[in-house]
Amino acid sequence: MRLRPLLLLLLLTMLNLAHAAPKIDLGIDTLRENGFEHLKGKRVGLLSHPAGVDKYGHPSWQVLAQAPQVNLVALFGPEHGIDGKYKADEKVDHATHAPTGLPAYSLYGGHRKPTAEMLAKIDILVIDLQDLGVRSYTYISCMKYVMEACFERNVEVMVLDRPNPLGGLKVDGPPMVKEYMSYVGAFQVPYVYGMTIGEVAVMSKKQPGVLDISEQARKNGRLLVVPMKGWRRDMLWPQTGLKWTPTSPAIPDLSAAMGYPMTGLGAYIGKWGHGVGTEYNFRMIYYPGHSPEAIKRTLETYRIPGLGYQVTSSKNAKGTDFPGVYLLVTDWDRLDPCAISAYMMRLACQWSPQNPFVHIGNQKTIFLKHLGDPRWLEELQTRGANARVDLFLQDWKRQAIEFQQQSRKYWLY
Repeated sequence: MRLRPLLLLLLLTMLNLAHAAPKIDLGIDTLRENGFEHLKGKRVGLLSHPAGVDKYGHPSWQVLAQAPQVNLVALFGPEHGIDGKYKADEKVDHATHAPTGLPAYSLYGGHRKPTAEMLAKIDILVIDLQDLGVRSYTYISCMKYVMEACFERNVEVMVLDRPNPLGGLKVDGPPMVKEYMSYVGAFQVPYVYGMTIGEVAVMSKKQPGVLDISEQARKNGRLLVVPMKGWRRDMLWPQTGLKWTPTSPAIPDLSAAMGYPMTGLGAYIGKWGHGVGTEYNFRMIYYPGHSPEAIKRTLETYRIPGLGYQVTSSKNAKGTDFPGVYLLVTDWDRLDPCAISAYMMRLACQWSPQNPFVHIGNQKTIFLKHLGDPRWLEELQTRGANARVDLFLQDWKRQAIEFQQQSRKYWLY
């Protein structure tokens, strides 16, 4: 059956809140309010995407292009492209930005870092990317690579801050070991890290060893973070009054944004599905050969605080109706988002004829680049259906709390 009326009412309430009058000023709004003072007389580049908008929904490229004080000369796009049309992992080519006629350099094609040629004609690179607050979502990685290239070539960096849609207090999940750092894990932070993109930029600039450049380049690098006004750490997206703009094709709404850290890791290996391509991206899970009712009963035995389950159905890409279990967030403050993924992985060992984590071949490295903690993979490989989920959840929570305490020095709010 479909979602219960009470859940639908909750979703509609959240939707209405999201369309209320904006209660905060984004970094782009603060920049405009200050008359673009810091950009005057400079050749400006902009790294952004469709979710890079002001509080009224106007694209940041439009705001800068129409400002007489700003000389916008080049655009840069992250994964999914500056127009947000490309799927995950899909290569994006350089292009000409049709609305402005400016060059639109792709940082998800042949180059992840802007080259000397790309940076030669700009004095300052402005970054306006709406992040998810999850380590494997690549926009913070893109920012890191841009900061490295700019600092090495004496190009100033400006980051227009934006909300963390998961709030600024939620820190959770496996840590990242240095060995497996990559573009889907460019920072040694918990999977859910509880910082805004501007705060991550401050950490990158101030903390030695975060940026992969010389200490001299880091110290000499010029960074200005333009803060938001009115945002609080305890705010989830609906409380900001901002309309949600899809950050990528698979994250069309806030529901998917909250589901991404919940099921993304859990469905990476094995037969779990997590609803991507349906109306419930990252929120509806299913496993072949097991009814939604049976899955729901099993998940309920884990008693994950803040999480509930609803048997529902959706249509796949072919239009075929199929059942699954929708993950209900009943109390976000109490929920550890990554917990469900750990249990999904253990269930995959229990429900599969052979342990799906033992012979994963080339998938091992890319899985660990997302997961970050090789100890958990070893636990799954050696203990399988008896993997000690609670032990690892406790350890991850301890490390997450330590990181949050350490990261406070970089908080802007």
